[in-house]
Amino acid sequence: MVILGLLLITGGALLIAAAVFTVEITAGQLEVLGTEVGALTLFLLGVGAGIAILWGVAISKFGAKRSLAKRRESKKINELSEKLQHAESERRRDIDEDDPDRRPY
Repeated sequence: MVILGLLLITGGALLIAAAVFTVEITAGQLEVLGTEVGALTLFLLGVGAGIAILWGVAISKFGAKRSLAKRRESKKINELSEKLQHAESERRRDIDEDDPDRRPY
């Protein structure tokens, strides 16, 4: 999710940079990257780029929150697993000490 968001942000930023730095006005026509476009098309390219950037930010934020939650959950599960292993080893030790038939000596 984070990578998809970053790709959308990069794509939108590249589209805006291309529109800003490569626009040429010749005889009342606009050229973007060597292609003649109308004013409405240039405007829609800008809107599309802005939407791509906003979606990219939102998707990146959602992905980062999700991965952080998974990381926290995994850490908590590991801690609980260690506690369970420790409790089981203590229980086994108590059983071995209480039962004379199970004593190793």
